[in-house]
Amino acid sequence: MAVESTMLALGTKAPNFNLVDVVSNQPISLETFKDKKALLVMFICRHCPYVKHVQNELTKLGRDYLDKSIGIVAISANDPAAYPEDAPESLKEQAEELGFTFPYCFDDTQTTAKSYTAACTPDFFLFDEDRKLAYRGQLDDSRPNSGIPVTGKDLRDAIDALLNNQPINPDQKPSMGCSIKWRS
Repeated sequence: MAVESTMLALGTKAPNFNLVDVVSNQPISLETFKDKKALLVMFICRHCPYVKHVQNELTKLGRDYLDKSIGIVAISANDPAAYPEDAPESLKEQAEELGFTFPYCFDDTQTTAKSYTAACTPDFFLFDEDRKLAYRGQLDDSRPNSGIPVTGKDLRDAIDALLNNQPINPDQKPSMGCSIKWRS
């Protein structure tokens, strides 16, 4: 079922998390990105058609900003018992197949997703140097079967503004995607 992101209040401090990258098996937390001017936290998964629609752009985003002062982390919080395609081994395959250049973590307890008020996949949260929320919302206007090309325009504009000390457009549209598959 498609849902919109919750649009967490701008200025909210980034909740800490302690997860493990499914590819490198290394611990990942806010501290991992302490030297970065910005931090992008993306809630994604493998099975969702909305994520599949934008996954190549996510790979491109990671590559395009690899040498910039932005940390990027992807997190999947879906219940793997109900959605085996979103289990850690499958997420690792996805990351390797797509060539993700950023950590991809599995939120086994779903605590991190809840602390960020993640509601859908994909769901994007961009934080400034003080780890205050500067942008939340959609990647761009494209949706599966919309005929609108995937460009990442909304998120890229916000990242570029933040990295260049420019104001971010406060008119931010919610992301839309599959609901997070919460454990019962």
